[in-house]
Amino acid sequence: MALNHELVGVPGEPVPRSWEATDALLYALGVGAGAEDPQRELAFTTENTEGVAQRVLPTFAVLAAQARGGPRRRLGDFDPARLVHAEQAFRLHRPLPVAGSVSVTSTVTAMLDKGRGALVRTESVATDADGRPLVTAGSGAFIMGEGGAGSVSAERSDGRPSPGDEPWSRPDREPDHRVVYRTRPDQALLYRLSGDRNPLHSDPAFAARGGFDRPILHGLCTYGFTGRALLHTLCDSDPERFHAMYGRFSRPVFPGDVLVVNLWRDGENRALFQTQTEDGTVVIDRGVVHHS
Repeated sequence: MALNHELVGVPGEPVPRSWEATDALLYALGVGAGAEDPQRELAFTTENTEGVAQRVLPTFAVLAAQARGGPRRRLGDFDPARLVHAEQAFRLHRPLPVAGSVSVTSTVTAMLDKGRGALVRTESVATDADGRPLVTAGSGAFIMGEGGAGSVSAERSDGRPSPGDEPWSRPDREPDHRVVYRTRPDQALLYRLSGDRNPLHSDPAFAARGGFDRPILHGLCTYGFTGRALLHTLCDSDPERFHAMYGRFSRPVFPGDVLVVNLWRDGENRALFQTQTEDGTVVIDRGVVHHS
């Protein structure tokens, strides 16, 4: 078979997900917190600094809403090396606790024919023990070579259009803010300890099957670096003011690359962004963040 269109719109079985304070700390280090100045971002990198309570980076929401360890539903029959992360969104219904337990239900909301490949969108909702939503996350995976089979889509659980379908254009002015971060040569090896062990990010032979001359950085690692820039620039480093984020992965990033996050304020509680490498290549496009 190719892609299994029968999965679209059918919720999977709820999967339990939990994390501890150490998981939040490791994630923060994996997305560069404290790398340039270990005495900054201590609220996200330590749990016992005097006068500083531990907090959780908002982009950790994406990991909290991942249905790991549950029954796997096969999207279809294809080489996994041909699958790349294409887009990511999340909405926080309230701030993330330092440690927590949720139940995650995931639904494939669309399989879209893009000609040279297919875009598969999935929505995951993480709810607490009382059934209250904590995170709603949406992700898209592009599967190269799986186009030509038509498109199937279903309505999202919140009734909203997919963030990736909203109109977006780069403002015709200089960014209101520009933040520069350097990733480490071993960034992917550090980030993978938060759970994404895809060999595309560590195994040269596997990366070559995907058309890369060396392992690439996780898209969600670049997303986390970007989220840190948004948090510190727009929200005064307060996670309670960070509400939602969307970005489309447009080009690969390699460990050691410099990331430049350009931000344009677009109203009182909304901003647009693009993340580039040092040579100007856009690696996260059509970025939108909602904050207060």
